[in-house]
Amino acid sequence: MREKKYFAPSELIINEDGSVFHLHVKPEQLADKVILCGDPGRVTIVASNFDEIECEVNSREFHTVTGTYKGKRITALSTGIGCDNIDIVMNELDALANIDFKTRTAKDRLRSLELVRIGTCGGLQPNTPVGTYIASDKSIGLDGLLNFYAGRNEVCDLKFEQAFVEFMGWEGNVCQAHPYVIDANKELLNRIANENMVHGVTIAANGFFGPQGRELRIPLADPEQNKKIENFEYEGYRITNFEMESSALAGLAKLMGHKAMTCCMVIANRLAKEANTGYKNSIEELIKLVLDRI
Repeated sequence: MREKKYFAPSELIINEDGSVFHLHVKPEQLADKVILCGDPGRVTIVASNFDEIECEVNSREFHTVTGTYKGKRITALSTGIGCDNIDIVMNELDALANIDFKTRTAKDRLRSLELVRIGTCGGLQPNTPVGTYIASDKSIGLDGLLNFYAGRNEVCDLKFEQAFVEFMGWEGNVCQAHPYVIDANKELLNRIANENMVHGVTIAANGFFGPQGRELRIPLADPEQNKKIENFEYEGYRITNFEMESSALAGLAKLMGHKAMTCCMVIANRLAKEANTGYKNSIEELIKLVLDRI
C-alpha cells in the first residue's frame, strides 16, 4: 500500500485554533456550495439573503459567512482582487475539504465543491453594455498562475491559447507570462447562466490599468492591445470582457476536481467608454439569481 503524502507545517499552515492560515476557516465551517466575491462587503449582501447564519469569520480581505438559503448550506467568501489571491483561496478551500488537519494527509474520500464567482467586469463588445450579466465559457489567464502547476496542459485549450498568442503578437518578452485558456465547468455554467446571461470569453488580467489597456501617466507597451482583443475571434468565440480572477478559479478547480464558473455584471463598457460606479444595488439581482440556482 502506497504511503500517504504528508503535508508539512511549512507547506500547509494551520493556526492554533485549527483553522487554515489565511482564511481562518475551520474544516467543519465549509459548505459544499461556495459563492466567491472579490469585495468583502459583497459577502455581507449575499449573507443578508440567508435564512440562518452558522458562522462568520473575518481575516484580512477574506470575509467568510456560512449559512443556509432555502435549505441549501452555502459558504460566501471574499477573495480580494487578483489571481494571486485566488491561488490562496482555492488551495486553502481544497485543504479544508480534502486534507485531514490532524494527520496532515489527504482524505481517502475526496470532496468536490461547487464554486461560483460573482464579480464585476468591463465589457468589450457591442452586446455587453453596462448592466449585462456575462458568464465565462472560457477564461484567458494573463497572470501565468496555472503555469506553475503540473497538469496545466491537460486541462487547458492549447489550440485556442496558441491562436490568441499569435494574433496578439505576444512572442518573446512582450507578454512575460504565457497566457492559458481554461473552460468553466459546463454543468455548473449551464445551471447558473441559463438564458439570463451572455456567454463569452473572459480575459483575467494581471492588473487593472496597463494589462487592461488603461493608460494614465505611463504609456502602454502596445497601444493597440484592446483593439486586437476586441477583434480576436476563434471558432465562433469572441472576447467579451475583462476581469481579474476567473482563469485561476476555473483552472485550479479543474486540477483539484471541483466545479467552478464565473459570472459578472458589466459596470464599464470599454467600447462605449461608459461606466457605472453606482452598481452595488443592481448587483443584488445577480446575487439572488445565483443563490437560487447554485
